[in-house]
Amino acid sequence: FPFITTSSALKGAIQLGIGYTVGNLTSKPDRDVLMQDFYVVESVFLPSEGSNLTPAHHYPDFRFKTYAPLAFRYFRELFGIKPDDYLYSICNEPLIELSNPGASGSLFYLTSDDEFIIKTVQHKEAEFLQKLLPGYYMNLNQNPRTLLPKFYGLYCIQSGGVNIRLVVMNNVLPRSVKMNYKYDLKGSTYKRRASRKEREKACPVYKDLDFQDMHEGLYFDADTYNALMKTLQRDCLVLESFKIMDYSLLLAVHVLDQSPKEGGEPGQAVGDGKRPVAQRVLYSTAMESIQGDGKAAEAHTTDDTMGGIPAKSHKEEKLLIFLGIIDILQSYRFIKKLEHSWKALVYDGDSVSVHRPGFYANRFLKFMSTSVFRKTPSKSAGFCSSVPYDRDTFMTQAVTHASHWDRKTSVMV
Repeated sequence: FPFITTSSALKGAIQLGIGYTVGNLTSKPDRDVLMQDFYVVESVFLPSEGSNLTPAHHYPDFRFKTYAPLAFRYFRELFGIKPDDYLYSICNEPLIELSNPGASGSLFYLTSDDEFIIKTVQHKEAEFLQKLLPGYYMNLNQNPRTLLPKFYGLYCIQSGGVNIRLVVMNNVLPRSVKMNYKYDLKGSTYKRRASRKEREKACPVYKDLDFQDMHEGLYFDADTYNALMKTLQRDCLVLESFKIMDYSLLLAVHVLDQSPKEGGEPGQAVGDGKRPVAQRVLYSTAMESIQGDGKAAEAHTTDDTMGGIPAKSHKEEKLLIFLGIIDILQSYRFIKKLEHSWKALVYDGDSVSVHRPGFYANRFLKFMSTSVFRKTPSKSAGFCSSVPYDRDTFMTQAVTHASHWDRKTSVMV
């Protein structure tokens, strides 16, 4: 399979394919998205010598498939992405390959302006995203401020008998901000600690138990806390309705008061990681994504914060928080039910990360609203960690919108 042996060939084919398909789309008139648009797959063959329709290139021959092109064009428009900007971001400069942040085995590429992530996905995940599209469309129309992944395109490259499926998404973590801590949080405590191998990395991704060891919560002012929890509740409700679980909250913390432990000053750009303001995607930053009254969100989205959410540690350190829900293309299939049933026999079922979607959402929200995110106490209470923390009151506020969830969801399938 000569095609996938070089990363440069794959990156070049991605740029050629997206350049061709988005350029081709501009000739199609704007119209409402219809139900059949979600199921359309367009295909073009790009031989290396070129053709009447396609340019010559230096890579092996490949076929480029575009899924639901009109639906994804609508999603891009919803987030203020003009076709020229989308093409410029993806095709103008070489894509940056990221070291794999997860255990999925996926390849991740970042556009040089920091705007988009391109991720390779498995056949099942691509298939599941196709099925999600009508519901995803309905949800975005009602709720463009969301911490769910923002999907801008789904493609497939076929070459040498190999299919490489790709999804284009928003980039949650700007490279121009040095992240002091990164976490992948599920609200589960079973084996949720970063491995020794992960800890040895320059910028490890920690897990739930690590977070509890390292932080006594992240404190937000009341308006920001309420906006964040409202967004998480709405998003979890959507995920539960799709029978999705095993998703994570990707959370990164930038400490404003100190220089990072390793190299550089806070806010130091990696390359020229500053994003051109004109191309910044609507609702794409953490601050813009949460359900505020509008004014609060816009006020904080400046070049200084790069869209991070202002917070404080229990030691009153000033922080910027970057976050997004990731790994949502995991439907709760039969094999997961079996996995949970087996684990529940051996371990305490409530702490296992694989659970029924309703229970998973409830546990996820409870962990985020009590262990991770907290409302700044009144001045008289201060940040002293010895002040007792009233979890019950907190949960009453935090899970108000999720009150329809039945306690029975905690019963094993």
